[in-house]
Amino acid sequence: MRSIWNGAISFGLVSIPIKLVNATESHSISFRQVHTEDNGRIRYRKFCELEDREVTQSEIGKGYEDADGTIIPVTDEDLSHLPIPTARTIEIVAFVPADRIDPLQMDAAYYLAASGAPAAKPYTLLREALKRSNKVAIAKYALRGRERLGMLRVVGDAIAMHGLLWPDEVRAPEGVAPDSGVTVRDKELDLADALMDTLGEVDLKDLHDEYREALEEVIAAKAAGESPPESPEPAKPGKVLDLMAALENSVRAAKESRGEPAQVTQLPKKKPTAKKTTAKTPAKRTASKSATTKKTTAKKTSAAEKKPTAKKTTARKRPA
Repeated sequence: MRSIWNGAISFGLVSIPIKLVNATESHSISFRQVHTEDNGRIRYRKFCELEDREVTQSEIGKGYEDADGTIIPVTDEDLSHLPIPTARTIEIVAFVPADRIDPLQMDAAYYLAASGAPAAKPYTLLREALKRSNKVAIAKYALRGRERLGMLRVVGDAIAMHGLLWPDEVRAPEGVAPDSGVTVRDKELDLADALMDTLGEVDLKDLHDEYREALEEVIAAKAAGESPPESPEPAKPGKVLDLMAALENSVRAAKESRGEPAQVTQLPKKKPTAKKTTAKTPAKRTASKSATTKKTTAKKTSAAEKKPTAKKTTARKRPA
């Protein structure tokens, strides 16, 4: 691995010559900007807005833009005189428990490689001291023209360093959380715990970038003059109307995906509320009312059939 920085770790009066090596690598697929009509590369040229002409890299320097738009030129000579004691040194300033570091502060990761045979002994000493103390080292160092904060920890047999943001670079989470009026029941938490237990049993090495793999298939197909494969559209998440049911279904689906029995302990269902009972009662009353109405109608019909007979009889008696 190619080193990107050479210097030393300052551990009290102990100096450890080291090389800084990137601990991570990107597998993302990058694209070029092209002209859609003929696939010609789109390139950017640098112009001076005052002279309206293209300039070369040797003519480009640094400048700070003030609030009123004034440009204040800053040269490499100006920067070289800045008092940065950590220009070529990773200076350890403290040792703290690992849980004292907020993950929000973590930035890029590097490996610190011992530079030469003389560095082997002090490098090993620092590594073993970190192991035994169960602590991490907080250090200051300079990289790419600015002083930075770092955290040193042991990874296998190597010492790794995580770049850290300065504390004032991390924003407070104000206005992010929902209102405090939301309550969660113990039964809901129990199901959430069950879902966490099911999803938590996974080897991170088994996870992979499915998007990149699908993108590689598309590029390979187009390079071969074939139609790119069609990918199934991701299922759209539905509205969560019943949180308990959603949690139960999530636990069941997670277990099925791992080949485990999909049995989920059913929580006791809620007793029918007064609202549901009331909703059913009108139906019964309506049915009863309908039956009563039929009986009444039948009586009226029977009475109506008898009345005409009475009228006919009365009509016959009057002439007599």
